[in-house]
Formats: sequence, C-alpha cells, structure tokens
Amino acid sequence: MALMDRALSLIGLQRKAESNVRWTDGRDVLGGGMGDAGIPVSATSTLGLSAAWACSNLISGTISSLPCEVYRQSGRVPAAVTDHPLYAVLHNAPNYDQTALDFWDFMCLSLELWGNAYARVVRSGAKVVALYPVRPDLVFVRRLDTGALEYSWSYEGKSYRLRDRDILHVRGPGGDPLGGMSTLTVARNTLSAALAAEKTASATFRNGMRPSGIITTKEWLSEDLRKQTRALAESYAGAVNAGRPWIAEGGMTFTPLSLTPEDAQMLETRQFSVEEICRFFGVPPVMIGHSGGSTAWPTSVEQQVLMFQKFTLRRRLKRIEMAIAQQLLTADDKAAGLFVKFNLEGLLRGDSVARSSFYQTMTQIGAMTINEVRALENLSPVAGGDEVRMQMQNIPISQTEGSSDGNQGL
Repeated sequence: MALMDRALSLIGLQRKAESNVRWTDGRDVLGGGMGDAGIPVSATSTLGLSAAWACSNLISGTISSLPCEVYRQSGRVPAAVTDHPLYAVLHNAPNYDQTALDFWDFMCLSLELWGNAYARVVRSGAKVVALYPVRPDLVFVRRLDTGALEYSWSYEGKSYRLRDRDILHVRGPGGDPLGGMSTLTVARNTLSAALAAEKTASATFRNGMRPSGIITTKEWLSEDLRKQTRALAESYAGAVNAGRPWIAEGGMTFTPLSLTPEDAQMLETRQFSVEEICRFFGVPPVMIGHSGGSTAWPTSVEQQVLMFQKFTLRRRLKRIEMAIAQQLLTADDKAAGLFVKFNLEGLLRGDSVARSSFYQTMTQIGAMTINEVRALENLSPVAGGDEVRMQMQNIPISQTEGSSDGNQGL
C-alpha cells in the first residue's frame, strides 16, 4: 500500500512538473501532428507546399534583409550608436559562421513555423559578443521554482541547460511566457488538407489522369491469366502512357471510371488551400504569385503591399525589437535611452521611383539635407550639402529676388 501511495505521489509530481513545461517537438501545441485529412504535418512537409514556402520565405526574407540597429534617443532625433558592442552583433555578424541576414532569416522562419525563435547568448561580462540560433523543435522550456525559465536541448551529442539570461527568446502570437503558438499546430488541419490535395493530384498524374477503370472479361480468370492481366494494366499506367491505344484481347474490354481534375474540383480545392495558407500567414496572395479570384484584398497591388508592411511586417518587427531590448540591453543601456530598431528604409532600396519621391519630399520640407540623402545612396558629400533647405511658395512679390517694389518682377 505504501508503494502504491508513493507511485501515485510520483505521478502527481511528474504531472505537476510537466504542466510547467513547454515542449517544441510535437508533444504540445507547438508541434505539428496528424491532421483530419490523414496526412501528418511537419515543418518539412509544410514547406513542401509552395504557398507555405512562399509565405514564410517572403516574411523571413524581407525582415532579414532590413538593417537591425541600435539607436540612442537624443532629444527628438534618434541616432545610430555604431560603437555599441550589440550593434555589430545585430547588424553585421551575430556569430563567426553567419551573417546578420542568415541569422535573422533562421530566426524569423522559426517564428513563422514554430511560433518561437531561440538564440544562445554568449557574453563577456555584461557585454553580448555572439548569438547562436537554436532549432526550436529541439527545445523545451520549463519554469523553475525560483521563477526563472530554463531552456534545455541536445544537439550533435551535446546537451544544453541554460537559464533565460543566456537565451534570446522571441515569442510568436498568443501563447504565454513559456512560448508562443505554433502555426504548424494551429493550421494543422488546413495544412493536412492541402497536403492531401497535393498527394491526390500527384497520384492522378502518375496514373495518366485515369486513376481507375474496369477491365471486363467474359470468363473467370485463372491465376496465371490474372497475373498477366495485372501486368497488362500496369503497362498502360502512368503519364508517359497517356493516349496509348488499348489492346483488348481474349474478350477483354476496358471501361474508364476516372474523372478529370476539373470535374472532381481538385483545382478549386488546391486554389482554396493557397488562399487559406495565405490567411494564416497574413500575406496577400498576389505577393506569392497567386492571383486567385475575387477576394477581400484591395485590387491595387500597391495597396496590398502597403497592407503587408503595415499589418504583417510591423507587428513581427516590434515583437523582435522589444524582445531584444528586454533581454539583451542592460539597465544602463535603457537608462541612456538606447533601443533597437529595424530600419524600414531598406524596403525602398528596390524601388527607385518611391525612393526618389521620398528624398524629394524630405529635402523640400527641410527634414533632410542633400548630404544625408547622398549618404543613404552611398555617395560622397558635396560642398554646401549639409545646409537644410526649404522650398518657399506663395510669398509676396516684393520679396522675390531683384524686386525693389511691388510692381517689379511682373
């Protein structure tokens, strides 16, 4: 009896401990799992869907291409602090093996799929000297009795068990301090249905667009004739045999039973899956090359791009910026007015028309100087380019150059 009580007590303690643990390998809300369509969902299978690959890579690729910089708020004008130790880590190279673009691409892709992004923090005293990304599917998190968070994982034969001070943890939407919600799990049934449609389409094409049919004979077949008939049927299967004449011998007839993809609404199903995946990632379908039908998205491509920047990128950028500021900046840094920000002006680099219009407006209202514009374009400064200029309109004629009274200059 005492042994039974001890066993029940241990089970209770284990359940209590597991209630404070957030796994990221499929044992809770962060993993994938089996969908209602009967197709298992994982990171690999999900990225095999062109829509999921395009959405996740569009978001992670766009964010990782933006400069991540450390700024100091000095009065009304924030200035980049290039001599801060964290600046080189975030902007240039977080570690020996990766560039900043590689690192942030990995972190953002982890955030999109698993709802969590982890990086091991290497410090020299209070100074952050390196960040090493960690695969989120290997990590589990638990809260200790002291209130601190503990992160554990094993990789390449080495085990890690670190406290929250040594881990940069960017959480996705929802969730709690132990971790965010995983797209792989929240969208599991949608992704499973999309994978099932892809698998069905592949099987249909593999069978030459004729997935089934009836071979009719007048008499019962012997075992040998049955094997020969099956071999004959297999010789006509496959897309390479589409349109091949059927040789009916021995009283055999073939009656096709297959439906075209249009009749089975397979194409419509796959198109709807693309739109569903775009909804989960918050990406306008046109930005991944899917025109689709009439949707609630604006008809203008420019407006869709603007919505993508406002409602998809902005919250992700703020999530990363605030996580870095909270976990990597020291109390002295925050007291000195330091903060971390992604420079969205990098999005204008590929659009010369929008960039020139932006520069023209900023120089005309006196917000930027000519040399500041030239610096953004990697051009050397010019004499007199540091003077702020402002365009003047609707001034009295008497104030125009060369006029001494109100009648001159007309």
